[in-house]
Amino acid sequence: MSKDKEFVKDITNIDENFPQWYTDIVLKSELADYTSVKGFISIRPYGYAIWENIQDYADKKFKEHGVKNVSMPVLIPESLLNKEKAHVEGFAPEVAWVTIGGGEQLEERMCIRPTSETIFSTMYSKWLSSWRDLPFLYNQWCNVLRWEKETRPFLRSREFLWQEGHTIHETAEEAKKFTLDMLEVYADVVENLLAIPVLKGQKTKKEQFAGAESTYTIETLMHDGRALQGGTSHYFGQNFTKAFDVKFQNRQGEQEYAYQTSWGISTRLIGAVIMAHGDNRGLKLPPYVAPIQAVIIPIAQEKGNVLEVAEQIKEKLEKNIRIKLDDRDNYSVGYKFNDWEMRGVPVRIEIGPKDIERGEVIVTRRDTFEKMPVKIEELEEKVKELMDNIQQSMYNACKKRMEEKTTIALNMDELKKNLDENQGFVKTMWCGSQECEDKVKEVTGAPSRCMPFKQEHLSDTCVCCGKKADKMVVWGRQY
Repeated sequence: MSKDKEFVKDITNIDENFPQWYTDIVLKSELADYTSVKGFISIRPYGYAIWENIQDYADKKFKEHGVKNVSMPVLIPESLLNKEKAHVEGFAPEVAWVTIGGGEQLEERMCIRPTSETIFSTMYSKWLSSWRDLPFLYNQWCNVLRWEKETRPFLRSREFLWQEGHTIHETAEEAKKFTLDMLEVYADVVENLLAIPVLKGQKTKKEQFAGAESTYTIETLMHDGRALQGGTSHYFGQNFTKAFDVKFQNRQGEQEYAYQTSWGISTRLIGAVIMAHGDNRGLKLPPYVAPIQAVIIPIAQEKGNVLEVAEQIKEKLEKNIRIKLDDRDNYSVGYKFNDWEMRGVPVRIEIGPKDIERGEVIVTRRDTFEKMPVKIEELEEKVKELMDNIQQSMYNACKKRMEEKTTIALNMDELKKNLDENQGFVKTMWCGSQECEDKVKEVTGAPSRCMPFKQEHLSDTCVCCGKKADKMVVWGRQY
């Protein structure tokens, strides 16, 4: 079959087999591919371009808060990992070890970093001397390795790309504030760049990061009602600084341990974009994060000056819009339409001989497939306006779904029924005991997502044990 005759292959129906639909999107829109190393993926240029846009946006926000980028080693000696007991216990099942280097057995085995609190803390202990040095506001963009048992591209790969911020401060108050400031940056990235609403709150002790005093999270909801953790920010207090002897001379001239934070988002956010916005035609990208915001498709490009005018439009628009001209001559126009729809490009611009005669183009938006004629001289302004509209519209659609899939349960029967019949976030009251938290997960398959910052008083009793409760918790099945 020639390429011209070949049509974009079918994508599994989103409502019939969501996991297979997701895999189809990842592979067919060329975001990533499987490799010969089990559990490891190759991120393709289109997928990496999405990550670069997330990276650029987030990095600017970090720098507005005074954060500087650094680079730390990928290997961490076992002795360092063992210094903070809760931390090593939390990560032990996921650690990969290096025992041989240059053909010789290493004196001490090294772990490939699952996260870098230990190496940052070691360096901070060397670099810090006085309160005048503080704060240290450092971040690194890097890869990490966690030996996950079950993997899925972007959502749970053994190796993934992320940023990890690690800061130390003079006071607990300053560190706590910075922890929450970074959570707000993450909420900004996910809501304003990725057009996905978030639920902000604190993790329970059971769900918090190993070695943290408190963990804060942004939780998102996918098309099928499952939750996806979008990013976390952790306050460590002095747990690591004591273990690693990160001390400074305070304003009173005494030695004091610094107060520490860490925070991270990863390429998992690409998975969130796919699952929050995609449909049966494929990927659907919010314009602000889309690598290609608009594609020009010439109609009957072999005729007259169609290609010449299309190129002129591209040159004018590309100063302010990420745009591509699809002038491939070995694919039909129908194939191109479907191909770019599957890749989620927000705006399609069609131009043919008759359009040129009228001095206009046909513009189609990917989110609603609404078509409209636009005068060529008005096109740049119209496309920019349209992208803002699409961005907001996609956010609103996600928010509406989250509201429809957020319910209240006053007892265990209601909690399980809500999750089974309208899978999503379920708000309940909770007594605070891990026994009840474990029981809910055992019965429903839904761990706690967070204790929202915006608390509501739903009842006086715990959803599980019926004892007095004054804390609202949100539950949800997860990715």
